[in-house]
Amino acid sequence: MNETGFSSLDLAHQLIDNLDSLGYKEMTAIQAISLPEILAGKDVIAKSKTGSGKTAAFGLGLLAQLKVKQFYIQAMVLCPTRELADQVSKELRRLARTTHNVKVLTLCGGKALGPQIGSLEHGAHIIVGTPGRIEDHIKKGRLAADRLKLLVLDEADRMLEMGFQPSLDTIIASLPNKRQTLLFSATYPEAIASMAEKITHQAQFIEIDTEHHDNVITEQVYEIDDEQQRLNAIQLLMLKHEPSSAVVFCNTKRETEMIANYLKKQGLAAMALHGDLDQKDRDEVLVQFDNKSITLIIATDVAARGLDIDALDLVVNYQIARDLDVHVHRVGRTGRAGNKGIACTLVSQKENYKLNLLEKHLGKSITINVLPKSESLTDKPKLPEKLSLKINGGKKQKLRPGDILGALTAGNDIDAHAIGKINIFDFCSYVAVDREMIKIALAKINQGKIKGRQFQARKISL
Repeated sequence: MNETGFSSLDLAHQLIDNLDSLGYKEMTAIQAISLPEILAGKDVIAKSKTGSGKTAAFGLGLLAQLKVKQFYIQAMVLCPTRELADQVSKELRRLARTTHNVKVLTLCGGKALGPQIGSLEHGAHIIVGTPGRIEDHIKKGRLAADRLKLLVLDEADRMLEMGFQPSLDTIIASLPNKRQTLLFSATYPEAIASMAEKITHQAQFIEIDTEHHDNVITEQVYEIDDEQQRLNAIQLLMLKHEPSSAVVFCNTKRETEMIANYLKKQGLAAMALHGDLDQKDRDEVLVQFDNKSITLIIATDVAARGLDIDALDLVVNYQIARDLDVHVHRVGRTGRAGNKGIACTLVSQKENYKLNLLEKHLGKSITINVLPKSESLTDKPKLPEKLSLKINGGKKQKLRPGDILGALTAGNDIDAHAIGKINIFDFCSYVAVDREMIKIALAKINQGKIKGRQFQARKISL
């Protein structure tokens, strides 16, 4: 029997069959080491980078223990951001699709309370959500998890960074002491170690090497003279590599806005992502990045958590991160899922001491590269092939992706290949359309009908 195959695990045949249909052939390192411990009912603390397969690791462990006929909250997964919670819920539903009647409920801030209260009244097997919103439901007596069997803290380091420690304390105090606890974290600072000691019992500590092979990620460091050259460097790197998706990591929210505004003036499809954006604006940025109608996001580390960026081509560190483990984690956002990636870091002479610290942290010397020639700054950047339309109807109006696709491709003027990803929210929808087809698509929505009803659409402009 293949020891890295899922069939080597003590999992129900319907889970194994579903994994095979999903293309999950071999376990990743974190899955191969943690799953036997999780399935044995042990507490686990795992240090593993984003994209290592941890969601499937705790998801399979969770589903293997679920008693579907017993309809109460049996498991809870806490995540730092709504986007990550949505991703985790989606993955759990995929893993559980051959197990009948598993109900996963997502509870996050930024969404209306009413529907969540109604869903809680109907019950669920698994709760996935952000600490703040789950704490609120617990305090108001709307969520009782006194029979919970398994607790998962996903990206625990970011939850503490974002100030969720009081909420976590409240939530954990409401749970049974006798339970299984799984804690996953990309970094393992002292605060995490302290918390883990308090909430786990004889936990198995697992650390997966966070280093990336040189043939997967190309790391480059560039020395810059001043802040203007730092801005120019991003533009030059985008022109040189022409990535379909890239993220610039910054240390402050103010920098994200400043850089995004500058790059947009240079013709790049760039947008800022930080904690001060309201949920509507954040959703719009993430949808456009996901459907490839913007190329570049400029983000803080916390805001970038939850980005589904398995195929991220390029990462640029505007500066070296204050926490060197965070810097390594940034680099690891590219080159995931077997893809190749490029990670570039900008360093001024004043920041050479940070470079020396990074070399010690990595245990290797770092070569300084030369930026592309500044003459290429006058070149026109490659624009995304698609643009996004926003339609003023969504799930509440019973719209489905197939309805929008059908409306756009009716007749012979727009081919289905010109339509990209379609995202349906409660009261609005987004669809990516080939740039040269955007005017036709806009007219078809505004002048036509979807499911016999009229809707309005607009092009989202940067």
